Amino acid sequence: MKLDTVLAERKNKVIYKDGDLTAKVFDECYPKSDILNEALNQARVEETGLNIPKIEEVTKIDGKWAIISTYIEGKTLAQLMKENPDKTDEYLNLFVDIQINILNQSAPLLNKLKDKMKRKISETDLDATTRYELHTRLNSMPKHTKVCHGDFNPSNIIITPDGTPYILDWSHATQGNGAADAARTYLLFRLNKQDDLAEKYMSLFCEKTDTARQYVNEWLPIVAASQSVKGKPEEREFLLSWVNVCDYQ
Repeated sequence: MKLDTVLAERKNKVIYKDGDLTAKVFDECYPKSDILNEALNQARVEETGLNIPKIEEVTKIDGKWAIISTYIEGKTLAQLMKENPDKTDEYLNLFVDIQINILNQSAPLLNKLKDKMKRKISETDLDATTRYELHTRLNSMPKHTKVCHGDFNPSNIIITPDGTPYILDWSHATQGNGAADAARTYLLFRLNKQDDLAEKYMSLFCEKTDTARQYVNEWLPIVAASQSVKGKPEEREFLLSWVNVCDYQ
């Protein structure tokens, strides 16, 4: 592949375009197991029939691991929201509908969300009492097997020129409780300083899924704790403020 056109740069990875393919190229320090798990997640979600880029190959390019997928032409929902602020409500409706469609799918071989959350809580440097309370809350939450994206935000949705939405980046996909995925999306909006959009999103999700806001709120400390282990100092204080609040109205 020709790695001339850069689509995006992220920590420890660069995404390139070559014709009708993309190559996500990882740094040498990136764990091989994480790369292979991401490719496996994407392949398993492909089998649900959702509109996502198709895995074509997992290979090495210049000594670096790479995931080769089909290229999806279009603009992200985040770009469209920025370019057309008058259509924000329309785009947000579409955004929630796409998430609901994901949650309606089943992929029994995906890792379980509760197992991942349990591991992440144990990895935090929170005190033992807080970890115990989070584990207890997590254990008490209902077990579901819905496909959860794990990083569902408008920058991971591509709208093609004919209006078809495609969902990108399945590295955090699990099967579990849809309210946990909604809680993460809400926190992602808040982390991006989009508080008004976060509230609109939460209201819309709860309305469309007939879910009590309080039920999603129960997941917020758990999700915030799991998000805090990503090692981003600029996020830590905000996330820990959610972890340390026991009840949300």
